[in-house]
Amino acid sequence: MAKPIYNTELYKKFYEQLIPLLKGPNIKNVDLDWLEPRAREFGTKTKYGSYGWRSFVSNRLAAKTVYLGSEYVQLPNPDENQKQLIERVPDQLEKILHYMKTLPFYHIRRQMGDNDIFNPICELYVCTADPKNYRIGYMWGNTLLKPTSRPGPNLIMIHIPEEHQMRQQILTFPEYNLNIALGTDYMGEDKKGFLRQAMFLADEQGMLGLHAGTKLVTAMDAKTGKLKRYGIFLFGMTATGKSTWSCHQLGLDHTRGEKTEVAQDDIVFLRKDGSALGTENGFYVKTDIVPEQQEAMYYALTDKTALLENVMINYDGEIQFLDESLCANGRAIVFRDKLRVKRDGKLIGISSKSINLPSLDELDGLIFAFITRRNTIMPFAQELTAEQGVLAYLWGESTHSFATNPAKAGESVRIVGTDDFIIGSRARKVNRFYDIVMELTSKYPNKVKFMMYNTGGMGEIIDVKEEGGKIKKTLVRKTNRVPLELMAAIQRGDLRGTNKYELGILGTKSIVSCEGKTLSEWDVYKFYNEEQIGNYIRDLVDGRRKWTEEIASEGLKQEIINAAEKAFAIERTYGKKYVYVPSAYGEREVVVESEEQFTRPRKPGSWRWR
Repeated sequence: MAKPIYNTELYKKFYEQLIPLLKGPNIKNVDLDWLEPRAREFGTKTKYGSYGWRSFVSNRLAAKTVYLGSEYVQLPNPDENQKQLIERVPDQLEKILHYMKTLPFYHIRRQMGDNDIFNPICELYVCTADPKNYRIGYMWGNTLLKPTSRPGPNLIMIHIPEEHQMRQQILTFPEYNLNIALGTDYMGEDKKGFLRQAMFLADEQGMLGLHAGTKLVTAMDAKTGKLKRYGIFLFGMTATGKSTWSCHQLGLDHTRGEKTEVAQDDIVFLRKDGSALGTENGFYVKTDIVPEQQEAMYYALTDKTALLENVMINYDGEIQFLDESLCANGRAIVFRDKLRVKRDGKLIGISSKSINLPSLDELDGLIFAFITRRNTIMPFAQELTAEQGVLAYLWGESTHSFATNPAKAGESVRIVGTDDFIIGSRARKVNRFYDIVMELTSKYPNKVKFMMYNTGGMGEIIDVKEEGGKIKKTLVRKTNRVPLELMAAIQRGDLRGTNKYELGILGTKSIVSCEGKTLSEWDVYKFYNEEQIGNYIRDLVDGRRKWTEEIASEGLKQEIINAAEKAFAIERTYGKKYVYVPSAYGEREVVVESEEQFTRPRKPGSWRWR
């Protein structure tokens, strides 16, 4: 019988030995005012008066992160490197106890959230054997709020950048509210360490931690001519545009009272009434922005309060946001109240009054929007049913880009809920999402919508060949990227109710006209022939089927599995059953499984099967 790699008794003993050490004479309790001058001493001042720093590690150590505890919280499928880390944990824990007795640390206490229900108190301990690490606590502390007397729970994070890089690792003890980062000075480990733990605890309390931005949008309803207020959740992996669209004004008409109010850009806790508790006051954003396209973000990034990390700063203090020659993961903390846009020559703030999203009772509607980035046959917008929305959350998909990862270009990337911080069973998260949204759609008919937006493009062709035992990929035709103005118009039209959708090749309602203008130039048949489309559909379904089977092994609800099987029908029916219908593109034979799939009535005699 194989020796178990987890030792829960050891973890308990370690925790009991660790806690008394957190009050040792080598640990100094500090606040942001104390950290600020010490951090700035090692920073670079920009022409705007803000400061920037560099870290020797510029990304999270996701592949070196392990969850330690009972089977309930363990990684579902640890790879060989993670298994080795877990096996070596006993020796590493002894070292950590030694470090905590010996090395100098500072301790800063901050609060996540601003509500009367759930406000984790976050205790960060950072080693300062290298004084440059004052930056870590200073930057992280500015993402959260000053502690109050509101309910906890308490979370602990220990950060020891001085550990040798050969022993880089992130140790997570979910059942003890404890995270430890070793051998890295990347501040993102602290941000995500606390947020990951908070999401786990929120789930345990009947909420659902979501990797999503939130905002409130007021738009003029085209049918009634009245302003309506919507709460919006924006899901998306890195580089799909989640932060961009969380802050974008969508070209709404502010003179008629239309507006976007930003609440959060990263992590929220969804409640059963449709409300969402926010987490942060400072957003940790990527800095590869184009000013004219991301106006609010630009003004926040060039404010003197911005805290920059791994961003190119010229000798004269000018910030080069698009220069990624030193690092492709430039980041910055920007404050909510510095997200502004220019109106009539004045800068106007666009942040909502609260970091929380109100309940559905207080809104005209709630929209769950899933942002993906694909470059072949996926339409720029799809209107989903509630079941399809749950599947979008389950599949959480995007693709690798030829520009960023040529070796994997065109391959699908899937992460449940686009959230790679899930502790324990991923199926449990999907089941909870299903329960909450199904209850909301039942309680509030016609007030909950599910959308999928593709911020990539259409038309890409990649040639894949095997040469000398290796797979070689060649870009034959670049994708035609969706224009930013069109994506803004699509989202604006969805809010106003001026877009048209019809059943498309993916079994969902696909956009055919935006604010009265046909999208015929983006007809998928202008980019690919029937055979190519069929191949892309089969590849998409095959990936989704395998992913669904993987998550189902962790306990997925049968209702969700049934919905997935129903969605896979597009592979069986494409090219086999046709019906003749009028559409915004003109007359065309459109793939369907049955006449019942069409939700809007057809004139007698318009159906023709072959």
